[in-house]
Amino acid sequence: MMKLNASILIVDDDPDILTAGKLLLKRQFQHVITCNEPSEIPKLMARHKFDAILLDMNFGPGESSGQQGFNWLEKILQIDPQAVIIMITAHGGVNIAVDAMKLGATDFVAKPWQNEKLIATLSSAVQLSQSRDEANALKQTNQALAQITSANVSQEILGRSPAMSQVHNMIEMTAPTDANVLILGENGTGKELAARAIHTRSLRANNVFMSVDLGAVSETLFESELFGHKKGAFTGANDDRVGRLQAANGGTLFLDEIGNLPMHLQAKLLTVLEQRKITPLGSNKSIDIDVRVVAATNANKEQLVDESKFRQDLLFRLNTVEIKLPALRERPTDIPLLAAHYLEVYSKKYNKPEMSISQQAVDAISKYSWPGNVRALRHALERAVILNQNNTLSSTDFQLDEVLNMPTSSQITESPPASELNLEKVEKNTISIALKKHKYNISHAAKELGLTRAALYRRMEKHGL
Repeated sequence: MMKLNASILIVDDDPDILTAGKLLLKRQFQHVITCNEPSEIPKLMARHKFDAILLDMNFGPGESSGQQGFNWLEKILQIDPQAVIIMITAHGGVNIAVDAMKLGATDFVAKPWQNEKLIATLSSAVQLSQSRDEANALKQTNQALAQITSANVSQEILGRSPAMSQVHNMIEMTAPTDANVLILGENGTGKELAARAIHTRSLRANNVFMSVDLGAVSETLFESELFGHKKGAFTGANDDRVGRLQAANGGTLFLDEIGNLPMHLQAKLLTVLEQRKITPLGSNKSIDIDVRVVAATNANKEQLVDESKFRQDLLFRLNTVEIKLPALRERPTDIPLLAAHYLEVYSKKYNKPEMSISQQAVDAISKYSWPGNVRALRHALERAVILNQNNTLSSTDFQLDEVLNMPTSSQITESPPASELNLEKVEKNTISIALKKHKYNISHAAKELGLTRAALYRRMEKHGL
């Protein structure tokens, strides 16, 4: 029989008990250590990680109250609150052992013990101990990942304009609370960055930040994605799956593109947020959740208060605090700061040190309206850094003339001139027109182009849009 990889400590003042226990248990467990003097327990615990401890209730002749066992049980749990302790009691001392369990013992065995029962009790105790260790390790890993993720968010929301100062103030006031937040703003204004800033400044900062793009989740997978499912709940559900809401437990859940959620799914989300419980598909058991919800949408307030498009009870649940991110054209004084930041980022990324932007270029990009907002400016800086040959960016490096001279949305169905039948150019031009037509609403543009949001984003990256 294969031994369990576990360490057992037996503490008893009777040498016969120690010998019999060790002979029996060393056939089942990798490491068995005996101790006849309880005062040695702290030293042994400092040197070894025990999966289970067998602790006698009484030490010394004539002792039968169990008080010594209670005292050492308390001391062991002070050293390691997660310690798994099995009490050894004389036959008939069941009531004392039950009292010990109320104080934190895991189980008890009566002397003289039955070998099979002792082994079964210790095997269960070891499984409990190792499960606790795995859970603690997972918790520590999640905390480390949360800290790393927060540290790797390389930029804050940059900007010193009055509009951005107001945003910063709102984030600072809101973050330490547990209030739900609704972030409004056009695509590319930094809604997810704002959500992350709220999370990293909150009391949940050491827990997970979970982002869900509702615009990219199909209606058929919505419940599985957010609530999870059990194996066999539907065709293709080959394993249990934890939903995003449960995965975010204790942390922050960022629901992006909340305005694209159909009405019937809005009702399901509202129920979950009100009850703070989820029921995975295929299960009849609800699970309590503790998440802070930060939602975002590019829809304007007029669209959100339209009861035919968005449930007002859900809106009230989401926008305890509302933060409006300004479009880049509304804060042109921030453009030089943003440009300098992204110039530094992409100069390092592409190993092009000592790059600069000419004043002519700064003036040009500051006057441009940037329909794609900060995201579009970032892409333009990255492309300019890649293509520039002389380490100084000029206005021509940003290709603003090309953007300004794009065809109007009414030309989207017109055939390109015969001289412009290059597929790459046609694709780029078509995507540009669709984006402008829908005011850079990614979901709407992707729908008209017959693409998923993810596919459209890939093509935007490809063409520097």
